[in-house]
Amino acid sequence: MAITAEEAREHKDEFAITCCRFEAGEEIKPSNLEDPNIVPDLEDSGLLEIPENCLKIGEVLGAKLKVTVDALTPLTPDLVEGLKEVFEEKEEETCEEEVVEKKASEEKIVPIEETRKGSEYVRIHIGEGRDINLDIPVCISGEAGTDIKSEYIAKNPVVEIEEDYDEDKIVGTLTRKYFKIDEVKFGDETKIQGKTLYIRENIVKEAIDSQDLVTNIELDIITPDRYGEYSNTIMDVQPIAVKEEGKLGEGITRVIDGAVIMVTGTDEKGVQIGEFGSSEGEIDRNVLFNRPGSPDYGDILIKTNVTIKEGKNMERPGPMAAHRATDVITQEIREALKEASEELIVNEEEFVQKHRAKRKKVVIVKEIMGQGAMHDNFIMPDEPVGTLGAKANVDLGNVPIVVTPLQILDGCIHALTCIGPASKETSRHYFREPLVLETMNDEDIDLLAVVLVGSPQANNEKFYVSRLLGTTVEAMNVDGAIVTTEGFGNNHIDFASHIEEIGKKGIPVVGMTFSGVQGELVVGNKYMDAMVDLNKSRQGIENEILSNNCLTEEDAKRALAMLKAKISGEKIKKANRKWSSDVKMNNIDLIEKATGEKMELVPNETTLKMSEKRKKIYEKDD
Repeated sequence: MAITAEEAREHKDEFAITCCRFEAGEEIKPSNLEDPNIVPDLEDSGLLEIPENCLKIGEVLGAKLKVTVDALTPLTPDLVEGLKEVFEEKEEETCEEEVVEKKASEEKIVPIEETRKGSEYVRIHIGEGRDINLDIPVCISGEAGTDIKSEYIAKNPVVEIEEDYDEDKIVGTLTRKYFKIDEVKFGDETKIQGKTLYIRENIVKEAIDSQDLVTNIELDIITPDRYGEYSNTIMDVQPIAVKEEGKLGEGITRVIDGAVIMVTGTDEKGVQIGEFGSSEGEIDRNVLFNRPGSPDYGDILIKTNVTIKEGKNMERPGPMAAHRATDVITQEIREALKEASEELIVNEEEFVQKHRAKRKKVVIVKEIMGQGAMHDNFIMPDEPVGTLGAKANVDLGNVPIVVTPLQILDGCIHALTCIGPASKETSRHYFREPLVLETMNDEDIDLLAVVLVGSPQANNEKFYVSRLLGTTVEAMNVDGAIVTTEGFGNNHIDFASHIEEIGKKGIPVVGMTFSGVQGELVVGNKYMDAMVDLNKSRQGIENEILSNNCLTEEDAKRALAMLKAKISGEKIKKANRKWSSDVKMNNIDLIEKATGEKMELVPNETTLKMSEKRKKIYEKDD
């Protein structure tokens, strides 16, 4: 695939390989040369072998070919003539251009005030042997010879705008009040007494009746001693939270500490409600505890096992019905939490969003699933991680939606996606989003906003959405951006396009995604030079363990360090051709040396905190 002149300048230090057959005596042009981006793939496939004396693109352009060559021929000195003359000619051209620029800079520039009074034109004379004259109107209305500048200022007084604020500004605060729950039981009504949550026994019937596609729900209370029991695939893990004061992203939110909602399910034929892999099986072998999006070890799991009509597991209404039916139960718990006594609060946490003076302005872009079927998300519900009042991003056209960091942390996303469990971002993940937390608290960064952008199914829609994203980010006048995505494969097409559309605006950008071995990027562009791989499985695969390959605190720190380096103009080394965990470990070492802080690595699937029985199984597997 031939390259353009612009690409030739960009890749002047890459190997010069012919892209097609061309004849002896022809001048070498960019259109004769192969795209350097695919040269490594050609080498891997055995179609190309590059000799040590292969010339670079910058060396051969403008030279002539001595002999006729075929496609994929490395250009070496014995095949090319005129290299020396080409370089000398370029130097002479450069010198001549410098003289012209110097001469132009020495020309007298006449201010408007010195132009001929009483004239309706400013006349600019350009000599340079061409004798070009331009007559440009100074004033279309009003009397000739008036002081246009003074008159304009009188009518349009100048308003001085501060380029930046001198002091940090608090733009929003969010308070979480935590209510500790040590026990969950069934009872006559849903209520909180002390540290016990009671759930109404007959609430399941109302949940089933609320959705036509739901045929049955089994509600179970899973305590830590039952983590070894079988469960159908985990569709979502959700915090239980309710607004005490204000809207999402502001005021006060009450949160249950010690219990979470877990949504699981199948269709009537027993087919799991999942797509690329599912997590059915023993819970403690299929969940990586203590990740942002998973249960913490010791949490009580209020688990719904939802059965939907046959064949509806791969259509949008099916998974949506499972989530909405579960939310009927959750909403009643929210109402009880809202009525709980203040005396039961065990902890308060405040989140503060600041605009930091004289700091680098950054935006986080989170690509969320929007391909339809089970690839969907609800945005901006009435209650944290609820369903009522929310809109599906598919129905909104997957276009960029700007939210505040505090809205993300207050549950403005209800995750419906049932993609591979290891790289799926659950509702709880957004509620504890580590990249948002790290960036918002970084003293060197001014986090302006989070942009949510869907991943449509059709390529033309993907690129349409990406262009809108590029325009949105450009309008924010940011110094840098971080783009993240969950999952892999089809959504990597828009992921790459998002990075390109932002990068084309001259904005430094860092990408974050699961890749490893199984999720290798199939598309790329020149702006994807700073990437953080979220893989943590030893094999580099989607291992169907919930939250195993999701974004964590350590990933957020790596991405921020990379973005700061890119903003400051530091050169980023090329990535390895194949996945290796060494890259991650080397980056962590560099960050620790630069900051003087020790980064705690999250455990992988062999170092989970679990029951002794399950721990022995893992040790045996090792």
